[in-house]
Amino acid sequence: MSAEKKNQYSECCSARFPLRRREFLKTSGRIRGAGGTITDVLPKQKHSKDTRPLVGAGIIGLVLVIAAVTAWCYYIASLRKAELLKTQLLDLNKDGYIIRNQGGSIVFRMDFRSGTLDLDSCSKEGEILSCGSTTDRKLNFFIETVRPKDTVQCYRVRWEELVPDIPVEHAMTYKFAHWYGGAVSAIQHWPISLSGQQAPKPFVTSDIYSNRNEFGGILESYWLSSNATAIKINNSVPFHLGWNDTEKTMYFQARYNDSPFKPDPGEAPCAELSYRVCVGLDVTSIHKYMVRRYFNKPNKVPAKTMFRHPIWSTWALHKTDIDQEKLLRYAANIRKYNFTCSHLEIDDRYTSRYGEFEFDQKKFPNVSVMFEKLKSDGFLVSLWIHPFVNYDSENFHTCVERGLFVQEPTGRLPALVRWWNGIGGILDFTNQEARDWFSSQLRSFRSRYGVSSFKFDAGETNYLPWKFSTRTPIRDPSFFTRRYTEMAIPYNDRAELRSGYQSQNISCFFRPIDRDSVWGYELGLKSLIPTVLTISILGYQFILPDMIGGNAYLNRTDGNRALPDRELYIRWLELSAFMPSMQFSIPPWEYDNEVVEIARKYTALHETIVTPRVLELAGEVLDTGDPIIRPLWWIATGDETAYKIDSQFLIGDDLMVAPVLEPGKQERDIYLPAGRWKSYKGERFDIKEPLHLTDYPVDLDEIAYFVWV
Repeated sequence: MSAEKKNQYSECCSARFPLRRREFLKTSGRIRGAGGTITDVLPKQKHSKDTRPLVGAGIIGLVLVIAAVTAWCYYIASLRKAELLKTQLLDLNKDGYIIRNQGGSIVFRMDFRSGTLDLDSCSKEGEILSCGSTTDRKLNFFIETVRPKDTVQCYRVRWEELVPDIPVEHAMTYKFAHWYGGAVSAIQHWPISLSGQQAPKPFVTSDIYSNRNEFGGILESYWLSSNATAIKINNSVPFHLGWNDTEKTMYFQARYNDSPFKPDPGEAPCAELSYRVCVGLDVTSIHKYMVRRYFNKPNKVPAKTMFRHPIWSTWALHKTDIDQEKLLRYAANIRKYNFTCSHLEIDDRYTSRYGEFEFDQKKFPNVSVMFEKLKSDGFLVSLWIHPFVNYDSENFHTCVERGLFVQEPTGRLPALVRWWNGIGGILDFTNQEARDWFSSQLRSFRSRYGVSSFKFDAGETNYLPWKFSTRTPIRDPSFFTRRYTEMAIPYNDRAELRSGYQSQNISCFFRPIDRDSVWGYELGLKSLIPTVLTISILGYQFILPDMIGGNAYLNRTDGNRALPDRELYIRWLELSAFMPSMQFSIPPWEYDNEVVEIARKYTALHETIVTPRVLELAGEVLDTGDPIIRPLWWIATGDETAYKIDSQFLIGDDLMVAPVLEPGKQERDIYLPAGRWKSYKGERFDIKEPLHLTDYPVDLDEIAYFVWV
């Protein structure tokens, strides 16, 4: 082969096989020249052209390596951040957090609706996770893990805004379980049943008879779920509650803007939402822990006769048309028909004007003689009382002069309020002088006539103006309710309250708002068990379930007469016999002899079977705070059916009650938890699994109940 051809061949091979040629050059470093001699060759120009693709590939490879290392470092950092944002069984992310149980299932979820956390501002020190900002502003946020006992895991959560008038809102998902607690309501269900959408509104006490879409007069910011999770909002929070039934979400909001809540004097209106979430082994044990840890407890048991014998009120029978003659006749008939009586309650309009503390001389011409007669016949007497002084009362001017009323925001003028009996001022129970004046009026009743106690009506915050001022500033309007309930303490042996907020230690009977004489869930017979269970879960155990048969208000009474429907009255009577206390107003003799006999039967049953159990449990309440009236899940913690039953209840752990709550029915389905039970008919059930009794016969004069044997 000629030298020229050899060179052409060499160039061709170099172009097609550059790597092989480069390897050849590395090993030889020289080639034969055209003249046949060996010559050192450094073909710089050709080498640069031929290796340009190699340089590009190398750069790309280097970039890929750097990217891979960066991704790996970011991944490791993310894992470390994820570990940083975990604490025990809680996982925090920028939009909220979830809590799992020991089995790994999600039992609680809370989303942040007031901002997205900047996770780069978060850190962990011991059991505290804290963050210093959202994506657009500074804040104070932390979650602290607390393990108070082996079976309970708690988390303290706090989100504090540093800029005034920015609301804090967290959204709790309630689709994972059944929930209980919060407040009484006009349409009461057990478990809680929310409908529609509600923007967060002030979580304060209200009169739900007049304002049926508001929260009720007995209220605590505490909720409990069937998956053993509980949440307690701190009492210092300007708390607003809303919900969205479509999303199955409850909105927990803290705000001062457009709200009756106020910051402390001199404090900027920076909202703070703080609360505790606790998870336990089962719904009963976690509730027991929460009650012992966070609720007030009564320090004494009311008078035993309040549990044992019925109260007789003039209200539903006579309304405001009560007078001396009617009262004495009412008392005489109680004795005539052989009924017992804890005390006789004189209700609305025994005074000539609202806000006066003297009997109307026209309606009660011989008050002292009347009281002597009642005393000789063995009757104790209590009086209806309220916090209002109407403008036409002689005491109105006195209270204005002495500054005893809640004031307008300026503090210069009394705030006039409208209530169901007119317009007037409302006494400021944060003012010690107003408390002393009110107390002196009650003591005067007691000293002059021997009045045993009082029925304290109203006290809800909806009777305060939207903007108001009190002698002692209050952040939370419902604290006014608390201060009002304190007025009952000197009379708590027989006192009766219908509103309560942090008032469990007042140690008297609490009554749900007036019931209508109807069958349904809206302030009717069916609402009674869910309402009593709710009040019990909120820590109020001495419960007076309002008047048998309801209040017989016009247009809110089933039946064609002024009296409640006869069947409704009987079923209401039977249910009331298994409550801590009974209260009559419309008497059984207004119907017929059969109803009188049924009433005698159940007042006797209440005294002999129910009261001994209730009094034993009442003594335990002082130490434990546990309910007297309990839901069925109390002894069937893992049973999905028990979580939803709203027409049966327990007295303690060993007496189960199943009343008939439907018109025209003389049978009902009954859920019997596992155990050994004996029915009121003598039947025995020794069952290892829950039993459903379908169409169990219950005559009109019967109520089904079962005793643990």
